[in-house]
Amino acid sequence: MDKEQLKLHTIDQLSSETIGFDILKYVCLPNMLGTEKDAILYFSGRDLARNIEITSLDDLIYLFDKFRWGKLELVKQKKHELIFHLMSDDIVHRLRSPLDVDFRMEAGFIAEMVQRLHGRHCEAAEEVNKRLYRVQFQVVFTD
Repeated sequence: MDKEQLKLHTIDQLSSETIGFDILKYVCLPNMLGTEKDAILYFSGRDLARNIEITSLDDLIYLFDKFRWGKLELVKQKKHELIFHLMSDDIVHRLRSPLDVDFRMEAGFIAEMVQRLHGRHCEAAEEVNKRLYRVQFQVVFTD
């Protein structure tokens, strides 16, 4: 069955600042990756993180801003978990768009960076709050 084509008015609703990234991530990759999309995007984020040198959480926050992934903020730190919030105008545009957006790649990126910084195995999960236009990432240490 053919998938419905993207309408021009849909493209007009996307942020002109991130449109290239959004089209690739939310249209092309899901079509190519199929049912394995979530896992592949998560591990792609982890792989990307392995290729970038950082020395602090400030570097991670800087990279999110530089990549236009949003404003990342550490809001809670416990012994076995970290909670981050991601917000920005770009996040508002993504969540308001008619595209089926996700943040799996960003979750994988955060998990790998936190693992490298803390020297402890961890995994990350994301939760989208469309009402607040915020994404919460919960990083749990698994060791």
